[in-house]
Amino acid sequence: MTKQRISFLHIAPEVGQVKDNRRLVESALKVAASEGADWVLTPELCIPGYLFTEKIGCDWILPQPDPWMQDFCGLVKDQGLTVFLSHPERDPETGKLHNTVFVIDPLGEIIGKHRKIRTLRGAEGWSSPGIEIKPVDCTTVKAGILICSDAYQNEVAQKLKDQGAQLLVSLVSWGPGRCGPDGEWEQRTADTGLPIMVCNRSGAEEGELDYRSAESVVAQDGRRLLTATSDRSVVLSFDWDMETMTLLSEDFDRAYV
Repeated sequence: MTKQRISFLHIAPEVGQVKDNRRLVESALKVAASEGADWVLTPELCIPGYLFTEKIGCDWILPQPDPWMQDFCGLVKDQGLTVFLSHPERDPETGKLHNTVFVIDPLGEIIGKHRKIRTLRGAEGWSSPGIEIKPVDCTTVKAGILICSDAYQNEVAQKLKDQGAQLLVSLVSWGPGRCGPDGEWEQRTADTGLPIMVCNRSGAEEGELDYRSAESVVAQDGRRLLTATSDRSVVLSFDWDMETMTLLSEDFDRAYV
């Protein structure tokens, strides 16, 4: 058995408050480490908030790793974790901006990334779609990464499976409501035969973006195994067997931040 402790940082970032949100992620990471985490997932756009362009624009987005990312990689190394971190980036060659997930290993090295493929118009108009679709080798397993609407249909997930992914991780900012989740995560597991681990968020932003009932989910074989919501920042942890791809926990363990 290859048991891994997985922690979701189901946190409540404040839109446009980059410095405060970075401190929140750092604090939650330390909580996850104290809970015995091996892997840590953050929600989509946890650093600026989802509707950040309306408040702070995009000039702050730099090529990665920027100074904060370098320091954060040092923190990851100190804690000995594998972290899936959502953080916007600017391509140093093209100047295009991307909604990106970086994978940082226990040595503090960025070992892979995924740029969101299915970017949405409107609120995500700042983000250029990614092109490359391939899993990240995390030593014990190859992880296929989806960012929120990448899971709407099966195209991205299936390409990840075809490239050797053994499980799917999805970092999302996806609350309930008119366009809320409607079985997409469960369907991706049925389509690909791969389990999926979905880290969502809490908090609220302007308009309809209320994430206080947003769900973080673990699903497999077309059904949910674990589901959790929170009206405040919490670390959700569970145990998973990477060898047999089976859930070892009956529910999420909660540690509030």
